[in-house]
Amino acid sequence: MKPQIAIIDYGMGNLRSVEKALQRVGAQAGVIDSPEAAAGAKGLVLPGVGAFGQAMERLSEAGFDQLVKEWVIADRPFLGICLGLQLLFTESEEFGPVRGLDLVAGRVVRFRGPQYEQHGDKPGLKVPHMGWNSLNVTKLHAVVENLPPDAMAYFVHSYYCVPDDADWTTVVTHHGMEFTSAVSRRNVFASQFHPEKSGDVGLQMLTNFVGLVDAAA
Repeated sequence: MKPQIAIIDYGMGNLRSVEKALQRVGAQAGVIDSPEAAAGAKGLVLPGVGAFGQAMERLSEAGFDQLVKEWVIADRPFLGICLGLQLLFTESEEFGPVRGLDLVAGRVVRFRGPQYEQHGDKPGLKVPHMGWNSLNVTKLHAVVENLPPDAMAYFVHSYYCVPDDADWTTVVTHHGMEFTSAVSRRNVFASQFHPEKSGDVGLQMLTNFVGLVDAAA
């Protein structure tokens, strides 16, 4: 039986590409527009692009904030993507500070420093950090199993996550500095990069997530 994976629609996610990628690796995945629609699902996905504060407002208005909190606290299979990673944190400095879901203690901060600034004719590193970059797996987790040593993924973001507890950090990436690009704990995994846009590497991670869902069902 194919696992049931619910993809949260709160108006700020690249839902169709996530849904298609999960279906491609064998998942019975579908978009939900209310917490009640998650009944019977075995896995939950929180995608997202856009501003942190607006995303929190929309999650709260729809009641998805409580769904995500209860799901993660219960250690049910969960995948956060891009903004869906950042929203798990205590707060973001984007137009803030703005309070997040506080499921991962820590902050979301902007890339800043001399390496991102222009010096004479020499431009600094670009912000937002956009395009392909390397993944350095620092902690074993089911979702990052069987990745090639030169694995790369696709990023689009101006802010990055700083967990208080380094044990959350699962993948790090370098863009002017080393930053946490994925976190995990047991059945919970969330990434700053987009697996659904990351070719074979992303499909492997989504396959692994489906396996995690299947094992927990």
